[in-house]
Amino acid sequence: MTISFDFSGRTVAVTGGAQGIGLSLARFFDLAGARVVVLDLAGAPLSALGDREWRGDVQGLACDVSDSVSVALAFAEVESDGGGVDVLVNNAGVLRDGMVWKMSDGDWDTVVRVHLSGAFNCARAAIPYMRTRGWGRIINTTSYSGLHGNFGQANYSAAKAGIIGFTRGIAKELATFGITVNAISPNARTAMVESIPEPRRREIELLAPLGRFAEPAEIAPAVGFLASDEASYITGVVLPVDGGLSI
Repeated sequence: MTISFDFSGRTVAVTGGAQGIGLSLARFFDLAGARVVVLDLAGAPLSALGDREWRGDVQGLACDVSDSVSVALAFAEVESDGGGVDVLVNNAGVLRDGMVWKMSDGDWDTVVRVHLSGAFNCARAAIPYMRTRGWGRIINTTSYSGLHGNFGQANYSAAKAGIIGFTRGIAKELATFGITVNAISPNARTAMVESIPEPRRREIELLAPLGRFAEPAEIAPAVGFLASDEASYITGVVLPVDGGLSI
């Protein structure tokens, strides 16, 4: 991976960062010189972070983003260990697919709480430090489903659409403090995508003009740009990183 951005002196927190896109993001920001904090609920992948070769300071913390207390404790630990979060990437997510008339309260609540409440909990925890610095970047993860809906994903589509509204709302609130807030809409080959039955997965793949899913590492440079000084005049946007799927 070729890195052209420099995040030396910045602390970057990535939720859902122990695998998939999140792990690629952690790797990207590590190579770019940042102090990286990986927040994840998954114990085994989080423990395995220590087996990787890192360039700099990479810390893994267990955190349930849907639980505001867990988030507050994690961010307090990050700040006490070396300063607060300069760049927050809200990437954590789950799927609980099903037709809406068959969907349980639990499947609805879990998806909305992890994606939408998780983004809120982490942003709320990160913002005070960003405000004191007069600089900050928040990048949220939405999806094609949030923009267009998807069969069997009423919960996921609603949560991801909510993230778009959340992104634009707080972008207006935080602009005066030098904090930008944007979202990406990726179309990458992840464990969540691999859980889709192969025939349907191939259909989705062929809908993109580029004819394939991205590799997780291909998403990282777009996030890196939105997190950079070079993107200082971009806020409130949803950037599709989807091979043309949303055209």
